[in-house]
Amino acid sequence: MEKGQQPLWYIIHTYSGYENSVEKNIRNKVENNGLQDQIFDIKVLTEEETVEDKNGKRKQVTRKLFPSYVFIKMIYSNPIWYLVTQTEGVTGFVGPQGRPQPLTPEEVKRNGLETIKLEDFNIKVGDNVEIISGALTGFIGSVDSIDSEHEKIKVIVSMFGRETPVEIDFTQVEKRK
Repeated sequence: MEKGQQPLWYIIHTYSGYENSVEKNIRNKVENNGLQDQIFDIKVLTEEETVEDKNGKRKQVTRKLFPSYVFIKMIYSNPIWYLVTQTEGVTGFVGPQGRPQPLTPEEVKRNGLETIKLEDFNIKVGDNVEIISGALTGFIGSVDSIDSEHEKIKVIVSMFGRETPVEIDFTQVEKRK
């Protein structure tokens, strides 16, 4: 790795339905070409959702948060750009003229692309926090408990005039000043 070059997160645009195969193909190219020092991570963001089928039964399904997009953490260079854009199913990078535009640290945090270690997590029980993503965005509450093993935090928020505990991910909260 060249001095001063940091890996950043970028977004790849793909054909609809090709997200998982693009992720797999890029991982194979990284492995086969020894590019672990250039491409660090590739993610298709998903969430579990409970849906009801025709017969009234409920089942869990995995839904893509950003259909047709794959996130990649890499050190940008022309050979890496070429390798990624020549992958089957890739239409290009998100950015001006198809050149990669890195995500800001706020975008990385909001989308949960980086896992937060407990040592880096500067929130403790009793702190006031603001929920910055998800269904409860904008709510302010007090930290009730922290589950470092599952990277979850229980926050007490006021909803409809009642104190309500909600469990959310580390990446979904920010400490209030």
